[in-house]
Formats: sequence, structure tokens, C-alpha cells
Amino acid sequence: MTYFMYDVQGNAVDEPSAETIRTLVVDGLAEPEAANPEVSLTHESGWSLTAFAGGLMLWENVEEAEEGADGGSHALTLDDVAAEEAARLFALLAAGEVEKIAGLGWQQTG
Repeated sequence: MTYFMYDVQGNAVDEPSAETIRTLVVDGLAEPEAANPEVSLTHESGWSLTAFAGGLMLWENVEEAEEGADGGSHALTLDDVAAEEAARLFALLAAGEVEKIAGLGWQQTG
């Protein structure tokens, strides 16, 4: 399965290992000098996770968002997600475990 990440410096990383994912998420979100306050992983299925330094996570299908005619955000959110848990969810998405991620208590955004 194909996937890629963006680190806190905005660099793309193709198919990082589980260890690299953890480092990019946990260490990256703790970096006070980061260019961006988030990291993201997008899977070939179109599903994407974004984790922010404050604990917010977004879950969305970026392909469906691009196709949507209403222009609104279809992202779902989780609050207060610890960096280690975010890294675990990123690893699940990298493995294509979309259903496991979708089954969490995501909230619809406004």
C-alpha cells in the first residue's frame, strides 16, 4: 500500500517505517521551532490523518473533499489526542486499517 507523510517542516516522506512514523509524530509535535504545528499521513485510499501539536486530530477523505461541490469541510475531529496515540493511529492508516480508525469517536466539524 502506498502512503506518504508531511513532517512539521513541510517535507514529504514516502512510505516511512513504523519507527519513522512514531518519530515524525511524537518528536515532531514536541518541536517548539517547527515550521508547521502539524504532521499528516495520507493513504492511497484517499484517507488522511492530521495531528496538531495541541492534541487535535483531523480524519478526512481528501479525494472526496476535492470532489465535493459544496466547498465545505468534511473533516472529522478528535480532541486531546496524546502524541503516542496519534502515532499509533498513523501506523494503522499506513497499514490500510481504515475501519479501525473510522470506528473511533470522531466528531463532525462545523
